[in-house]
Amino acid sequence: MKKLGLYVHIPFCVQKCAYCDFLSAPSKAADRISYIQALKKEIKSFAAAAKDYEVDTVFFGGGTPSILEPELIRELMECLKESFCFIKEDAESKLEITLEANPGTLTKEKLISYRKSGINRLSMGLQSADKEELRLLGRIHTFEQFKENYKAAREAGFENISVDLMSALPGQTLKSYQTTLEKVLALEPEHISAYSLIIEEGTPFYTAWEEGKLILPEEEEERQMYYLTEELLKKAGYDRYEISNYAKKRYESRHNSKYWTGEEYLGLGLGAASYWKGSRNRNTENLADYLEKANAGESLLIESLLLTKQEKIEEFMFLGLRRMEGVSKEVFRERFGEELLSVYGEIIKEQETKGLIAQDEKRLWLTAQGIDLSNQVMAEYLF
Repeated sequence: MKKLGLYVHIPFCVQKCAYCDFLSAPSKAADRISYIQALKKEIKSFAAAAKDYEVDTVFFGGGTPSILEPELIRELMECLKESFCFIKEDAESKLEITLEANPGTLTKEKLISYRKSGINRLSMGLQSADKEELRLLGRIHTFEQFKENYKAAREAGFENISVDLMSALPGQTLKSYQTTLEKVLALEPEHISAYSLIIEEGTPFYTAWEEGKLILPEEEEERQMYYLTEELLKKAGYDRYEISNYAKKRYESRHNSKYWTGEEYLGLGLGAASYWKGSRNRNTENLADYLEKANAGESLLIESLLLTKQEKIEEFMFLGLRRMEGVSKEVFRERFGEELLSVYGEIIKEQETKGLIAQDEKRLWLTAQGIDLSNQVMAEYLF
């Protein structure tokens, strides 16, 4: 049977962070209950269509999935297992079920319940260990709360924890960022995602930036933070397996890897995106519309695009080159019936000459210089 990842979107949070442009908003308990009931109907509607697939990863994202009462997560897990065929776990195959969590919404009781429901990987959004940086971001937690809930997660049985960090924040210095890295490394999580802040249009940060009120680190200091991340994490035993992601051996995010390798995943919930049966699909982003259509058993899609061979090739390259191991020439040949070098030979030759890309008989990957200019380099693979 073919493997399938499930992404489940929970569009609720306690308050919107100043940098966030994700599909999320504060909510009342009644809103969350109504949404989960509609979401369960959407999940059940895919049971027949997915009968030839085995689910091997699930990712609850948001928003803040950990805002949900434990019984709602339990209901969702039961509904997913009733509607989809999950892989049989053995020495070779393991289920990966991730829940994103804001440290300010966790409790010991929640963590114990989540673990009992089958969640086996926690992705904790710390962003910074600095009190003032967290305040400017609009985060609802402190580093002390994070540590307390990190410990509670370990006690609840979580053996796979990922921590999200951000650099190039307002007021952040190389020293304060290094302190954050060192404090997190002392806890020894299995996985660390480290992203540079991007100022997104429509956010409070964007407005402040336009008005000249947002003081960000200089470009050179931001670059030093970028290099420091790789240096300290490598020294601590983390492998960089994707441009912004680091993991101890065998703890890479298998769900997120599906996005970078062109594997199939089904998005469930408000605004959720899918890559399934050759199409890129996206659900409505209007909550009232979602609730009405899900409850009525109507289509939730506002976009459904059957990808051409050319578009599949572009995505294979653009996303695959984000991984440190790069793209496989053999997989390219199997998927597209052509040789990688026959399609992109001139581009590869030029980039190799510039020291941006490297290759051997089996694969093609970005060099350190290529990673620094990754967006520019990968854009060359768009026809």
